[in-house]
Amino acid sequence: MSDHNWCHGPECHTYTTQSRIRGSGRDKVLRTIKIKQDSEYLRESVFSHFCNQRCLMDFIRLHKDRIVALAPRRQAQETPIQVKKEKYESQRYEWNGDNSRYVPYTATRTTIKSVDNT
Repeated sequence: MSDHNWCHGPECHTYTTQSRIRGSGRDKVLRTIKIKQDSEYLRESVFSHFCNQRCLMDFIRLHKDRIVALAPRRQAQETPIQVKKEKYESQRYEWNGDNSRYVPYTATRTTIKSVDNT
């Protein structure tokens, strides 16, 4: 296995940053970024193939239709849930010049839990 990957961003080699400049004298070029694979975290991350988020998003924009075609979604997915609402008393600070104070109010806390219907 190689110890590096080249960035897959379709425009990576066109971005004018100092880290992409290669060559000497008048024979300079902008080159795609080389990404070192020096950690397990990086090897399992999407950034093992993209040098930054801009290159990742360029790739996704260019290939989005083919990416979605790998696993098309024909219908919505659903997760059964249980919704629990509870009221509680609290205070909020109202700032009004010289008349600043804490004011009591009733708030609602909503809790959403996934339920297993099997």
